[in-house]
Amino acid sequence: MDFIKRKLMPADLQTHRVEEVTYKADQFNVKGLCLTPFLPVKRIVVYLRGGKGQVGRVRLARMLQFLNKNTLVFAPYYRGNNGSEGQDDFAGDDLNDVTSAMRILTARYPQAFIHFVGFSRGGIQGLLTFQKVNVDSYIIWGGVSDLRLMYEERVDLRNILRRMVGHPKKAKEAYRQRDALAHIQSDAPPILIVHGGKDKQVGIHQAYVLETHLKEVGATYKTFYQMQEGHVPRPQAMKDVLKIIQSWMANVEAYKNNEKKL
Repeated sequence: MDFIKRKLMPADLQTHRVEEVTYKADQFNVKGLCLTPFLPVKRIVVYLRGGKGQVGRVRLARMLQFLNKNTLVFAPYYRGNNGSEGQDDFAGDDLNDVTSAMRILTARYPQAFIHFVGFSRGGIQGLLTFQKVNVDSYIIWGGVSDLRLMYEERVDLRNILRRMVGHPKKAKEAYRQRDALAHIQSDAPPILIVHGGKDKQVGIHQAYVLETHLKEVGATYKTFYQMQEGHVPRPQAMKDVLKIIQSWMANVEAYKNNEKKL
């Protein structure tokens, strides 16, 4: 299994090759952006975008935030977006776009550590896939953890949610299938919750709901709340959170390495 097409992108990076890749997910040809280091791959970071369509689209600048010389960064566009076949399903069948790509990457780099980063809408995408892929850690950043709560809080998004998922009272099965918390127990990979206290796009209550659940089931997690920040942190706060994320990934990997030695 491999990508069926690779398109070199116009990015002048000294350490990585930047490609738009095409691969099969279900019956569709879907695309993503892949930054592959010239040095051996020791870490894979999968960035799960937020938004829909051109809003929140995958951008190179965002992916560069997670880069180091041995890190491969991959971001799926999701079906129905940016030239990918199919229709965006908002944490439905489009979850296969994540797991299909990961089958390719884990086969190519079986020794690499894997970390998911789910931002905004990508939060629920990650919560529904990170255990299936058996990642080493999951970072949910300003992310949606409860779709019903999102429907209640974001009146301006109700039309989109009704169109893509349905009304919570009429499409109970669709919402049940997207209930990520029901599947997260004490044996889940460690989770880092990052959220801004002034986030108006995804309220911090989404983070609190997730934290409460993780505490109740005894899962491993850590929080980093920036109470004066919105959905996207300001420059200095952005530096702070990226430092926390890098430290988190390094600590998880160090712990895993110690486990292997034991």
